[in-house]
Parts: sequence; C-alpha cells; structure tokens
Amino acid sequence: MTATTPYSAFPNRFRADLISRKRLIGCWCSLGNPITTEVLGVAGFDWLLLDGEHSPNDVLTFIPQLMALKDSVSAPVVRPAWNDPVEIKRLLDAGFYNFLIPMVESVDAARAAVAATRYPPQGIRGVSVSQRGNRYGTVKDYLQRANEQACVMVQIESRKGMAAAAEIAAVDGVDGVFIGPSDLAAGLGQLGNPNHPDVQAAIREIFATVAATGKPLGTLAPVEADARRYLEWGATFVAVGSDLGLFRAATQAARDRYSEPS
Repeated sequence: MTATTPYSAFPNRFRADLISRKRLIGCWCSLGNPITTEVLGVAGFDWLLLDGEHSPNDVLTFIPQLMALKDSVSAPVVRPAWNDPVEIKRLLDAGFYNFLIPMVESVDAARAAVAATRYPPQGIRGVSVSQRGNRYGTVKDYLQRANEQACVMVQIESRKGMAAAAEIAAVDGVDGVFIGPSDLAAGLGQLGNPNHPDVQAAIREIFATVAATGKPLGTLAPVEADARRYLEWGATFVAVGSDLGLFRAATQAARDRYSEPS
C-alpha cells in the first residue's frame, strides 16, 4: 500500500448491498475477543455487529477484532455505547465505517448521528491525517471520499422513536432502520417479552412505516422462527444470533448430555 492508493480501492460493499435491499444475515459479537470474532468471520456471515453498548468493548478491544476480520467476507458493523460524536470519531479513526446507533428517538438525534460520521461541511467529524481508518495516511483522497463511504443505521427501540419513525427514516444519510425488540418491549411495558402481541404489533407497525419511506429494515432475532417472520415482514438485514448466545447454548447442551438422571 502506498500514498497513491485511491480510496476507491476500498469500496463499502455492505452499504451498497444494504441500500439495494439485498438480504444480509448477520451475527452479534459480544465477547470482546478477536478469536471468537475471527471464528464468526470464518462462518461467512454477511455482517458482524461488534457491540460497544452492552458488551465489554472499547476502541482498544475493537481494533484486534477488526484485524481478525481482514480476510473475512463478513462486513464489520460497530455499535457505539451511545450517539456520541466523540466516540464515533474515535471509531471512524480506528477503521470502522458501518455504524449502528442505539436509541435514536428524534430527527435531531438521527441528524446528529449522520453528522458525526462526516467531515465538514456535511458534518462535524474531526480530522486526523494519519490514523488506522486511512491506513496511516497511505490512502490517497481519503479526506475527500470518506463521507460517501460512511454507513449509518439507527435503532428505533422506544415509544418516542416509534412515534417519529417515518421522520427518522427519511433523514438524509440514514441508510437503514434497525428495530431493537428488547428495549421496545420494555418501553411498551413488556420487559423481557418481545413476543408479546402488543410488541409484535408495534414492530410490524414500524416496519410498515419505515418501508413506506423506502429505507431498509433490520432487527436482532436469535430464534429462527422470529428471524424468518421478520424477513417475511420485509426486514433485509437480520442478526440471527450472538457469539455469547451460541457459546452458552452449545456448552450447556454438551454438559447436559452427561448429566446423571435424578
């Protein structure tokens, strides 16, 4: 790699596939470990969510996981702890360009998320001329082309977000809308029960509202029947499990096979 390498050599295929509504099946990376992330990358998921909201991750644990995915077909997506421009700036400099922003409840919050991923004048991202995101200054025209590569997906997972779903989805630069079933269930008075009929009706309503804007829809659905239902309802990017959940289920099943009858 040299300073003459154009940024067009690193196209964001995930964003292009997302916008074209290609079916994208993903998995959650919650363990904060490059080896488990690498194993998921070997499996060939379309995308992997590296979680910074509900997992023990930060920039220093994310970078080894990005390195572990360098030879994988799986596109890395990051979820910051919050819609925080400083954290988003650091994740961009670390090498991420696909973002899932949690708990977006308004048009202003959606616009702020987009602005955090763009250099001026389109946004507010701070400038470092040599960082991991531009291969330490070796990518020609990175500063001029980075804005067009950034992908922003926002999570709707509250009553406020649900009420503003159409306006949030319509924000320029929002590439997809992701439903957070667990938080939405909690906000609707059904903590721990996302399959309650009221929650399912709300999810379907959000799907219909967002679909009318033309933006892609996604969600997290570790249970296969749920995932297939959401795909039938129009979701195109769906996470179907997590490293933690898969490991927990497999280890418990292995132990249970050798349990003595009581």
